[in-house]
Amino acid sequence: MKSRLEDYKINIRIKLSALWTAIMFCYIYGDYFELYVPKKVEELLYGQNMLDSPMKLFFTTVILVIPAVMIFLSLVLSPRLTKWTNIAVGVFFTLFTLLVGISSMTEWMTFYVFLSFLESILTTVLVVMAWKWPKMKLI
Repeated sequence: MKSRLEDYKINIRIKLSALWTAIMFCYIYGDYFELYVPKKVEELLYGQNMLDSPMKLFFTTVILVIPAVMIFLSLVLSPRLTKWTNIAVGVFFTLFTLLVGISSMTEWMTFYVFLSFLESILTTVLVVMAWKWPKMKLI
């Protein structure tokens, strides 16, 4: 006799939150692995990097904290606001990470390009899922 594995329907909010979590892990791994690029740590120690001013560092922090906050917001905002916030932020980060990936194409940054394209795929899936947010069936 064959048995079937039990499966439960996963709430859209949990799916969106899980996608933001996966996206955040990709960001963190990318930044961590970048430390292994030759001369990167040396450049950081001597202030020779893209984030060489307090304002640039703050602006980058604001941009990169958004996906982290989306993990939580996807669970607590109203359904309508959650849907449209995920679509808007997801589209922005899809384009943002594609641009970062394209601009990073060097031999030592292949891993970063890969992660950027993976992040873009994940944010595209997220946008599509939010767009197709299931409707309640009224009796």
